[in-house]
Amino acid sequence: MLKPLIGVLLLTASTGVFAEPVDCSKAKDPARCEERVAKFKAAHSSAEKACEGKQGDAHRDCMRHEMCAQAKDPAQCEARAKAARERREQKK
Repeated sequence: MLKPLIGVLLLTASTGVFAEPVDCSKAKDPARCEERVAKFKAAHSSAEKACEGKQGDAHRDCMRHEMCAQAKDPAQCEARAKAARERREQKK
């Protein structure tokens, strides 16, 4: 359910601002896209509240944990997030 937008979370979790809005007008099923975006924004808002007061790596880890907890397969979400973080760290 949230799987397509987890990548967006990983890019924006530390800032709390969406880097690029999702353009559902170009999607195969715009209504379904809008529904996914709305669910993601609600989950992101909930995670922001849960992680309030944390900063830096602690905030990023909290956001990842909270968002993955709401995913269809939390363990798979955590594994993808960990792999993405490792790839980003290798590029530095």
